[in-house]
Amino acid sequence: MPTSIHATAVVHPGAKLGENVTIGAYCVIEEKVEIGDGCIFDAFSQAKNYTQMGPDNHIHSYACIGDAPQHLGFKGEETWVRIGCDNHFREYVTVHRGTPQGLAVTTIGSHCLFMAYAHVAHDCRIGDHVIVANAVSMAGHVDIGDHAIVSGMAAVQQYARIGEYAFLGGLSGYSNDVPPYMLAQGTRAKLYGPNLIGLKRKGFPSATIGAIKKAYRIIFRSGLMREEALAKALEELSSVPEVVRLVEFVRGTVRGISSDAGKSSNGDD
Repeated sequence: MPTSIHATAVVHPGAKLGENVTIGAYCVIEEKVEIGDGCIFDAFSQAKNYTQMGPDNHIHSYACIGDAPQHLGFKGEETWVRIGCDNHFREYVTVHRGTPQGLAVTTIGSHCLFMAYAHVAHDCRIGDHVIVANAVSMAGHVDIGDHAIVSGMAAVQQYARIGEYAFLGGLSGYSNDVPPYMLAQGTRAKLYGPNLIGLKRKGFPSATIGAIKKAYRIIFRSGLMREEALAKALEELSSVPEVVRLVEFVRGTVRGISSDAGKSSNGDD
């Protein structure tokens, strides 16, 4: 079907729209916007200047993509939001552009779901197949890896990193990094072992899950100094790519790693 623009929508003639795009009632599409084939903008949604998105994204009512960052040092410079394909931005989701002080771009991958009222701040980097639940608030410069899940009303502090396949509990605050494959929750979030249910659902082999569990015990519960524990995990499990990735992530932390809760609710003990 051809591109459809409702009579009440305001679409700048300089905006670049692909084929089969649907622009609903009272939408606003500004000049420096590139929209891929098959995208849908429901009524009252907006794409602001310096927004670029691939095909098959669905922007639901009242969502606003590409607004200026909430940063006191921002002076209106050209910075971008770049979005992959097949994402869903539900009602009142906000995604802000990058800053010159940061990456100058906010990046979202493909096949993600952002539920109502979620906020993606300036210079964030979101991977593929990420689920961000209702009213999640991300500060600037947050990194979230592929297949991670962030539960409702969670707050992620600036510069925090969330590893791939991690599960973050709701009503929680994340000021430190959460390693890949892990489960975390709490007002000041702590680790509660590997994300076993999530890993099983994603088809991880039992042997790989077992290796991740063993590495977790070595790194966080052995009582060894951190670098010694990381070396031991690699010595025993270096043939498992997921363990190598876990060690690399922990070694690469700047903010620090969320501390272990000392107990598990998912059968890790």
